[in-house]
Amino acid sequence: MKTGIGDRFQEETKYARGRLGGGYLDWQGRPEPVKRYPDAPRFELDPPVREGGLPLWEAIGRRRSVREYKNIPLTRSELSQLIWAGQGVTKKISGYELRAAPSAGALYPVETYLSIQNVDGLKRGIYHYNVKEHTLELLRPGDFRSALAKAALDQDFLAEAAAVFAWTAVFGRSKWKYRERAYRYVYLDAGHIAQNVALAAVALGLGSCQVAALYDEEVNALLGVDGKEESILYLTSVGRP
Repeated sequence: MKTGIGDRFQEETKYARGRLGGGYLDWQGRPEPVKRYPDAPRFELDPPVREGGLPLWEAIGRRRSVREYKNIPLTRSELSQLIWAGQGVTKKISGYELRAAPSAGALYPVETYLSIQNVDGLKRGIYHYNVKEHTLELLRPGDFRSALAKAALDQDFLAEAAAVFAWTAVFGRSKWKYRERAYRYVYLDAGHIAQNVALAAVALGLGSCQVAALYDEEVNALLGVDGKEESILYLTSVGRP
């Protein structure tokens, strides 16, 4: 079989004893740890629930990919819980704001965007999650259901979901420390986050489906990111089954 770029990537980003590809960290040049849209309209999210709920083992056992959704909106409290499960701050310690999902070096290169499509009290549009404030920032009002489904290889169930999470990576946050190895880590981070959201959906009686089959630049355009410094990694649809 012909060697491709994936094979070369795997080989060239391996760690070996005496060859970690490290060096000193440029603290002056460290990228911003979070992204904000200060001029965007901001919407408060309910405080997340941190106790009770469905037992973890039951949630794991019941998790399945769900691609059919009823035309019943999510509540804002349900949306808040899903977002917090994926990327919410769970503890502040020694200057770090630790989150619900693990991240290599606690660098958190993944940003959360959402296509809000059927949520009580929120107009349709593309939103960004402000981690520090646990709020949503409205970037583009409008109905993007069909455009998003088309950008995801015409998977129509995305248009039927109440909300679609879109996770991007700001690559420089991880490359600052891990160089080329960072590209491995950002995809792992996205997987951790998506699994948390999937389990939270089960606990809330909702369905979700994870999607990586997409036209990258079409989704990037919907989100308003450049596809170079920041680019789409993964999608998750959520709705009532």
